[in-house]
Amino acid sequence: MENLSQQQNATNIMSYKDWAVTIFLASLPIIGLILVLIWAFDSNTSINKKNWAKGMLLLLVIYFVIAMLFLFMFGGLALLASLS
Repeated sequence: MENLSQQQNATNIMSYKDWAVTIFLASLPIIGLILVLIWAFDSNTSINKKNWAKGMLLLLVIYFVIAMLFLFMFGGLALLASLS
């Protein structure tokens, strides 16, 4: 029983070449976002890639929120400075 679970875990391990291709494809501008969404929510994707894609989506949302905060904060200050 233990050997069977070890064999299943060994087949799900991604090699460094798989990770290099995954990260390269995810870094492409529009296609990368689509692929990360597919990898995060597809049932046929390996659990390693699925968790990585969900983490990347979480980081993208956090970065977007921080960027919008800076835009509104400094953009609003610039607008107020130009009015006076």
